[in-house]
Amino acid sequence: MATMSNDELTEILSWLPAKAIHKLKSSSKLFSELPKTPYFVAKQAKNSLKKDRPSCFFIQRDDILTHNDYLKLHPLPGQEPSSGIPENMLRFIASSRLKILSSSNGLLLCVHQSELFIINPSTCYLLYIPLPNHLQQRGNLHSLSMTLECDSDDYRLILFDNEEWSSHFDCHVYSHKQGAWNLRKNRFFAGSRDLKFDMPVICNGAIHFISDCYSYLVKDSTHYRPYIMSYEITNEDEDGSVETKLLRLPKEARRGSHDDSCHMNIFKWGEVAGHQTICLVRLRKRVFMVWILTNYESSSWRRILKVRVKGMGLMEQNPEIRGFIVLNGDLVFATEKNVYAYGLTSDKYMVLSEICDHGCDSTFVRFVPYSDTLRPCGIGAKSLHPYLQLRKHDQAEKVRNRHIK
Repeated sequence: MATMSNDELTEILSWLPAKAIHKLKSSSKLFSELPKTPYFVAKQAKNSLKKDRPSCFFIQRDDILTHNDYLKLHPLPGQEPSSGIPENMLRFIASSRLKILSSSNGLLLCVHQSELFIINPSTCYLLYIPLPNHLQQRGNLHSLSMTLECDSDDYRLILFDNEEWSSHFDCHVYSHKQGAWNLRKNRFFAGSRDLKFDMPVICNGAIHFISDCYSYLVKDSTHYRPYIMSYEITNEDEDGSVETKLLRLPKEARRGSHDDSCHMNIFKWGEVAGHQTICLVRLRKRVFMVWILTNYESSSWRRILKVRVKGMGLMEQNPEIRGFIVLNGDLVFATEKNVYAYGLTSDKYMVLSEICDHGCDSTFVRFVPYSDTLRPCGIGAKSLHPYLQLRKHDQAEKVRNRHIK
């Protein structure tokens, strides 16, 4: 039998999650050195980007007013042995009361009061990110929208800010390569409704936000019905041509959307007709409906699911839905106690599986998708290993007092 070369073995290993790679370190000298080799680290992170499939998800209480110390990480079905983060790192993030705002390619964007951090929980590294000058005196950042996006060799922080209480928002972009914040020329127009700025979706070079559903506008208002707004972020904005685009929701989704029981969110879906696209999930009166955006220019949608919660096969009696997300072609949702996956694709369509008992006592549960990679936080990042050896209380105090910077 022919043996594999080191290059062939390295190529295979570069497709594994970070946890699986760390498990192999004790097997040989080659394996022990791989997580510290810049070429392999970059390759593993790049391959994870190509897959674009989260292997885990964080659960936090959906509380925008205060930071809390509740944080859980659960692998998706089939990923339990190979994906995850060190348990002491999970405790560290929770005890430090760092709220996870966004996740991309193994990095987390976290906030504590008026401070921003980039963390790779798999490698246990942290990088402090300075705020734009005009925000450095602000007491907290809860009124801002921030998200993280990684590409193959850089990452960006995208921040929307509005100090005028108007429908137009400034867009600030931080490039780690440049090490500075830049203000985009064109402002983002949010329309007359409040947007769900805490749940952005980046797809095809644009960032998307869905509006709320509540009936506080008059019927002849342009934005009476809920909608999606997108804003291009890949254009360098040199010609000032970047504009906000409004995407209409399907008629069926708009119907009855002002009902108090109606909750709608958008998520990444995957590829349709050769292009990445988004999906829309609506929960109203204990009925889930899911649509896929099939044509961006005409705002055309295709419905792929309509099901009553009580018809999904749950053993719980009259379950209350606490939160939901779409991950890897599954509708993942939380009840008062458990997290379930409900298939949306052909191989497991409408098949229910129980993932875990989440143990979160919040009215609303927030899901954050995650894939463990070896991706560096960037120049100036500090190792958290010395802090992980401390008691939980001392961990939090040391990080907050010294910022690890």
